[in-house]
Amino acid sequence: MVEEAPIVVGVSGASGAPIAVRVLEALRDAGVPVALVISRGGQVVLREEAGLEPDALRGLVRDLYGDEDLAAPIASGSRATRGMAIVPCSSNTAARVALGLGDTLLTRTAHVHLKERRRLVIVPRETPLPTILLRHLAALSELGVVVLDAAPPYYLHPKTVQDQTDYLAGKVLDHLGVPHHLYRGWKEDGR
Repeated sequence: MVEEAPIVVGVSGASGAPIAVRVLEALRDAGVPVALVISRGGQVVLREEAGLEPDALRGLVRDLYGDEDLAAPIASGSRATRGMAIVPCSSNTAARVALGLGDTLLTRTAHVHLKERRRLVIVPRETPLPTILLRHLAALSELGVVVLDAAPPYYLHPKTVQDQTDYLAGKVLDHLGVPHHLYRGWKEDGR
């Protein structure tokens, strides 16, 4: 039996860990296998913002890799995947991917997605956006990366932070081609 190709989710050290957790929950609920990579900085933010250790996410994913594991299957273009999302994506991670630095599993796997022309979605978390980061994001966009700003959907009148988190997780899934019910789109409520 052939194993279904996973979606790769990378968590880096920027604010926004609850969005990553919600993406993982929604992918599990959709029955999509996930290969998860969490950077050292991502582990810190996961603890701080979500009160979770990486092992607590094992029930949401098929594979959990350490960022130092450059021999992991997802570090090779010969391993099929359905796409990748880096959520949240720190400015450091965005810069390393844009500059071609594949020195960790997270950045190496992103480069595999670029070279294989697979879907790559990043959710940068920085404000204000410094000029150097804007340049890196523009370079990534020119390479076909979806740069999904973690901007709240005011037109949907979110009532809670969870509403905003669900929306952002849903947008990530939209760009990975995974059906979900995390938010209702513009005018879907009959208004």
